[in-house]
Amino acid sequence: MNASSNTASVLAQSIPVFSADDFLIVDGANIDDSLSFAAEATLDDVYEFGQHAERKRLSLLAQTDGTYVIGQDTQTGEPNARVIVDSCLTVMNTQGVTLELLLLVELDEEELVANLHVLPLAPLTPTAQYRLVGIEIGNAARKLAQVACVSFSRGTKITMSSGAQKSIEELKVGDKVLTRDDGGQEIRWIGQNTVRAVGDFAPIVIKAGALNNTNDLIVSPDHRLFIYQRRDALGAGRSEVLVKARHLVNDDTVTQQDGGFIEYFQLLFDQHEIIYAEGIAAETLLVDTRTRPALTDNVSEEVLETLNGHSGWLHQEFEVGADLLGPDAAEKLRKASKR
Repeated sequence: MNASSNTASVLAQSIPVFSADDFLIVDGANIDDSLSFAAEATLDDVYEFGQHAERKRLSLLAQTDGTYVIGQDTQTGEPNARVIVDSCLTVMNTQGVTLELLLLVELDEEELVANLHVLPLAPLTPTAQYRLVGIEIGNAARKLAQVACVSFSRGTKITMSSGAQKSIEELKVGDKVLTRDDGGQEIRWIGQNTVRAVGDFAPIVIKAGALNNTNDLIVSPDHRLFIYQRRDALGAGRSEVLVKARHLVNDDTVTQQDGGFIEYFQLLFDQHEIIYAEGIAAETLLVDTRTRPALTDNVSEEVLETLNGHSGWLHQEFEVGADLLGPDAAEKLRKASKR
């Protein structure tokens, strides 16, 4: 595999989107129009979410200028078309519950609008009505970046370089954490955000014992876990594998925790590391053009200079896809990794 294809696979991001045409204004200033740009949106307009709206997977490849292009394996949109993040819209249902929609604009070769894609950050109900109560432009790119960040939940015990266990919310920049490859390494930055624990973004719970862990481990859905197999139970051709948490869900020992809110933490080191969380080897934040906007404005220049160490994903060769994982993958890995 050449260097360019390596980069593309690292920066790829697949998100479930709807068409803006699935949102029709049924009351307000722009009645009978569909959802449009922030510049054209009007607060208090009421949208009805279409009964036959179809969710499709949009594949995005991040670019260095903060925009995206559509990948070849997309289910919607035109491959190679440019995409920009327009805004984050806050809508409220008839029960007074708010949720956020990220509006993504697909451009054609002449830089004209070809499609508008909507990424809901919480599930929508067909035929339900939603009132537009907020329009935010400046923070929209950061919210999309946070979707791509790997995160641990509050309360997660992290193994320090001393061997001690410390809750992630108690960690401080400069603390030394035990890493699989590089011994004790200092934390360079700690991110923290609270999101709705619903739908595709609900956290994954790896129950105690599921992967020979003592306590439950709760992580973001695309968080990769590093597992050493004493025998190759998956047929991956290697003993060490990196597996996304969402691919281990079996509705028994590994579940998706849907409902309420989840407080997430991100740990940044000089390079992409594998650390130990509740005894399970798990990756830390990889900073690339997808995730960089998630870093807050208070990140020091010294930390920004270290991010060159994130230019290559050191653990890419270990990742296995969903094609090798079935409903019993968690149990296979538990048995194969048990000492």
